[in-house]
Amino acid sequence: MTLAAEVRTPELEAVIEQIRKYDPDVDAEMLRRAYHLADQAHTGQLRDSGAPYIEHPLHVAEILAGLNSDAPTIIAGLLHDVVEDTSVSLDTIREQFGEEVARLVDGVTKLSRTELSRKALEEAMSPDGTDIPIAKSQERAANIRKIFLAMARDVRVMIVKLADRLHNMRTLDGVSPERQKRIAEETLQIFAPLAHRLGIWHFKWQLEDLSFKYLNREAHDKLVEALSRTRRDREEDVSEVRRILQERLGEYGIRAEIQGRAKHLYSIYNKLDKQELTLDQLYDLIAVRVIVNTVAECYHVLGVVHEVWLPIPGLFSDHIARPKPNMYQSLHTKVIGPRGEPIEIQIRTWEMHRTADFGIAAHWSYKEGGRPDRRFEEKLTWMRQQLFDWQSDSSNDTEFMRSVVEDLFTDQVFVFTPRGDVIDLPVGSGPIDFAFRIHSEMGLHCVGARVNGRMVSLNYQFKNGDIVEIMTRPSAQPSYDWLNLVRTSHAKSRIRGWFRKQRHAENVVKGRELLEREVNRIGGDREILKAERLFELARQMNYHHEEDLLAAVGYGHVAAGTVVTRLRAAEPPKPQLITGRPAAESKLRISADGMDGLFIRRSRCCMPLPGEDVVGYITRGKGIAIHRECCSNIQDALVHEPDRIQRVDWTRNGEEKHPVPLRIDTMDRVGVMAEVSAAFSERKINIEKANIRTLPGGGAIWEMVVDVIDTDELDYIIRVLSAIPDVLSVTRPGADSKGEKG
Repeated sequence: MTLAAEVRTPELEAVIEQIRKYDPDVDAEMLRRAYHLADQAHTGQLRDSGAPYIEHPLHVAEILAGLNSDAPTIIAGLLHDVVEDTSVSLDTIREQFGEEVARLVDGVTKLSRTELSRKALEEAMSPDGTDIPIAKSQERAANIRKIFLAMARDVRVMIVKLADRLHNMRTLDGVSPERQKRIAEETLQIFAPLAHRLGIWHFKWQLEDLSFKYLNREAHDKLVEALSRTRRDREEDVSEVRRILQERLGEYGIRAEIQGRAKHLYSIYNKLDKQELTLDQLYDLIAVRVIVNTVAECYHVLGVVHEVWLPIPGLFSDHIARPKPNMYQSLHTKVIGPRGEPIEIQIRTWEMHRTADFGIAAHWSYKEGGRPDRRFEEKLTWMRQQLFDWQSDSSNDTEFMRSVVEDLFTDQVFVFTPRGDVIDLPVGSGPIDFAFRIHSEMGLHCVGARVNGRMVSLNYQFKNGDIVEIMTRPSAQPSYDWLNLVRTSHAKSRIRGWFRKQRHAENVVKGRELLEREVNRIGGDREILKAERLFELARQMNYHHEEDLLAAVGYGHVAAGTVVTRLRAAEPPKPQLITGRPAAESKLRISADGMDGLFIRRSRCCMPLPGEDVVGYITRGKGIAIHRECCSNIQDALVHEPDRIQRVDWTRNGEEKHPVPLRIDTMDRVGVMAEVSAAFSERKINIEKANIRTLPGGGAIWEMVVDVIDTDELDYIIRVLSAIPDVLSVTRPGADSKGEKG
């Protein structure tokens, strides 16, 4: 008996016949082999309902075939659980079915292993107020980031996962009520919005209605019962509309299919809830869809509809001339029907109808080696560009997650450029968001906008259908309060980046001034500050180019004296090395050359920490003061009092804490204080002192003293603080301070 005969189950053959309707040349033998592998791998495994596990991947393949998916996608649907739940390896799949299928299965496996609830996304975005450690949050954010970027490369990964989730939702009765609610909540918050953004209405409405059923069973059942009581009346109304319209279209020789379109339960519930209506007050439960062959016929049908019934002003949308970014096209109009009730009518071609139901999935053609056509690739650009914008705008995984949550899972508003291109933005967006979406330079120099031909202020919030023209001025610059106006993560990232860049430029100038001042102070040759000399030293000190080194001097990260000394190639004295462990903060005991009784203490000018390169300065009658090697006071002493300098090796003494000053420059917004404070409390770092000053225009400066163990802990907290989106810079004052040498 051949393998093909072995696996000819009626259910699988029905799926193969379904595929043959749109792909007559499908490799049925490979599909049977994939089913056989899945069947063997899942032998003995049962679903929560008690059914054999193989039923699940088979139904997933059936759902994918209903989308006219290509063969690799359907094979991945059959095999999507074998790597995670059985001993079958990804290499086995690669050997038997090729790299493309293996890549899809790997992507779905990673999706399954990563928690994608809204709560998980928000914890990955910001662990504040949760019991999730920062390290765990960052790991979760990194995993989710990889998943979304993989989706950008091959969206079929998400299509398989959506089919998997849809079948799980259809069979959710087999799990506990607690799991039902958790899975339904995850579906409603994450997977239904993803289906919407991919344009797969066929998935979206089912996922929403099934989630609604398990999250609010009482409201769901009441609505089902209420609708069933009025179903006959609605069906009669729809039948009358179809009859009248069919007759009138026949007079014009237009062949059309006219369908009654049931509004899905979750949509009705939301409308009733938000508008505080009863079902009796909801008059737009009647909807009709007209499907024709050509675009020209769509507009002809629209004219006939408006000829027969009075259109309701302001309730017409042309999504054919201006498609939505997820490729949706249709004419929408609302009219007063034959019995005086509002009726919504959609008009589209058959191709538009398929795209409306299946979205991106509708364009994964089985032809040309399974590759989508060029026109589809152009339409898919909007989604890939969004995902890669998030990637390029985000300096770290946490910021990437913030972008995903703020942009992907929020309601959208659709506006137009003067040329008619559609731009989708989160609800609440305004001219600055629009400007940055078009081009960063347009955003940076935005001064105003015309919406529908009239001037509006920058705090204007768009409405669906607005036509937007941006006004710019070359001399214009962002202001801090823009961050309170914009909604898109892309605009926020670009504005913050501009302020960081301005701060960088200011510190480059400041750094050069400090170096010139230091050269003048010691009477050195200004030739040492030439660009090539600075560039060479910058590379030695692990900076990309000389401007980064100059900015580090301006920030106070590197002392001007250190840079000048290195530029002069002056060999510092090589004094005796003194090693030891410091005792108390105020009296740090060390020994040298067998002599006890020497005391050392941290200098107040640069506040050194264990783990840094430090030197000792022999004071007059006060023992040895430890300074950072880059401290400007030590650089001065190396020139004028080299005999007082001693090398000191300072290592950690247990968990002893040492105060160190920090300066944090932030945007002044609600919540930033909580995020900064949470960063310290997460690592159990005490804040000794804190002073916060707000600046004109929306900035703030934090000057604080915190207790840390060593430089490793200080570096860690600086990295965590720098990852907070509204933090512009974190610096450690004191590296270039002038003051007493002990």
